[in-house]
Amino acid sequence: MKKEKWLIALAASAGLAAVIYKLVSKNIPDGAVAVQPFDINRYLGKWYEIARLPSRIEKNIINLTENYSRINYDTFKVITKGYNTQKGEWTEMSGKIKFAAQKGVGILKVSYLGPFYAAYNVLDIDPHYKYALVSASNLDYLWILSRETSVPEDIKHQFLLKAMSIGFAVEQLEWMNPTA
Repeated sequence: MKKEKWLIALAASAGLAAVIYKLVSKNIPDGAVAVQPFDINRYLGKWYEIARLPSRIEKNIINLTENYSRINYDTFKVITKGYNTQKGEWTEMSGKIKFAAQKGVGILKVSYLGPFYAAYNVLDIDPHYKYALVSASNLDYLWILSRETSVPEDIKHQFLLKAMSIGFAVEQLEWMNPTA
C-alpha cells in the first residue's frame, strides 16, 4: 500500500511539474480579478468539487473533496481526497497553501510537491463562504467548489457568467453530479 501511494505521488508529481512549468509566468488569468477582501479563516474547512475543466491531474477521480486547515500564521494544509474509478480505490494527497500576494486577496499558491507551487485563485465567493469559483494561473484550470454536494442555480449562473467573461470554456466543464 505504501509503494502504491508513493507511485501515485510520483505520477502526480510529474504531471504537476509540467503544469507548474507552464504556470510560473503569472499568478492569475488575464482579465480575472481575485476576491478582495478574502478571509482565509472563513475559507478553511471542507469543500466539495462540483465542476471542473478536464485535466490529466484529476482524470478518473470523482467525489473529490478538499479540506483546508491552519498549520501556522502563514501556512495552511490542504488534504485532497477522491475516488479513482479506474483503480477502484480512494486516493489522498496532502499539500500546503500560502498567500501568493498580500493577505486579504484570494491569490494563493498550493504545493503538493515540496518547493514547487502552482497558482490557486479564488475568483468569486458568496458572502457566506459556502460556494467558490477557483482557477489556476491560466484558462486551462477552473473549479466550482461548495460546502455542500450541490450549488444553487443562482450561484451556478453567477459563476458561469463570471468564468465566461474571463474566457474560460465553461461548456467543457465536467459536472460531478450528473443532474447539475
